Amino acid sequence: MSQTSFEEKMQRLEQIVRSMERGDVPLEASLKLFQEGTELVRSCGKLLDEAELQVKMVMTAPDGSPILEDQQNG
Repeated sequence: MSQTSFEEKMQRLEQIVRSMERGDVPLEASLKLFQEGTELVRSCGKLLDEAELQVKMVMTAPDGSPILEDQQNG
């Protein structure tokens, strides 16, 4: 699953949620879906954290000070 994109992971997570909301999945299958869903949430969270770090790095001046929005537009 590590080779899938963030969007693919979110799509799979939505499928899992829909399946579980229907309530017609047997208990054992529901537990497996729940486990897969929690792994997807954890993986997506990690990807979002990494993306946030990249944005912060881009938004930092060479001296390490933050670049304010007003400075970018001016």
